[in-house]
Amino acid sequence: MKEHIARIDAPDGAMETFVTRPEDGGPHPVVLFYMDAIGVREELKDMARRIGTAGYCVLLPNLFYRMAGIDDVLLDAQQIEVKGSDERKRFWGLVKSVDNDRVAADTRPLLDYARSLDGAAPGPAGCVGYCLSGQFVYTVAARYPDEIAAAASYYGAGIVTDRPDSPHLATDAIRAELYLAFAEDDPWVPDPSVEALARCLDGSGVRHRIERYAAHHGFAFPDRHCYDKAAAERHWERMLALFRRNLG
Repeated sequence: MKEHIARIDAPDGAMETFVTRPEDGGPHPVVLFYMDAIGVREELKDMARRIGTAGYCVLLPNLFYRMAGIDDVLLDAQQIEVKGSDERKRFWGLVKSVDNDRVAADTRPLLDYARSLDGAAPGPAGCVGYCLSGQFVYTVAARYPDEIAAAASYYGAGIVTDRPDSPHLATDAIRAELYLAFAEDDPWVPDPSVEALARCLDGSGVRHRIERYAAHHGFAFPDRHCYDKAAAERHWERMLALFRRNLG
């Protein structure tokens, strides 16, 4: 595999992005990997590499670039759960530095950079997001319907909200095929929001599949306490099949 850290000119500064792709063959379809709220770390880089070994050029951007460099985040997931801790305060500060509009704007230079990469295919791209980035994946699919052909979200929060920028309100703009997976045990994504999303998509012409996994929020992350191997392998199967159907 080839890999490097790119410094991509984004709307609010240099957005460091981990890039990985197969060493041989190509050109390889592009996949944008949107991080969860803990930030870019080796765990996510390994997940990006797994997508890359299946034949894709993967870009994993540091969405917190407005406040911290790619190697400066390193959030402690356990300390985040401690009320009043400095780590919890830092966590929420980083989370509030991103929103749907900002990530959609950041995606334009990501796509442009991907097209300039040696070995990257010029055709449609895919994207995948986890937790915090579920809303971003959905938003990006709606904002770039001519470029995003497949989008996967795992235990994605914030897709259906009562805010005026709620991603589900732009559903009719989506042309990509969507795969949305949720955990049955998930305090971050309550059942009513999943049910509302299902009703929204069922009433649209968007190709989609929604599944519930008998697992906890975060089940796909191998270094987290909530990791569930069976659920994680199913998530890989579904994701890669989605990309094969739509990207090649």
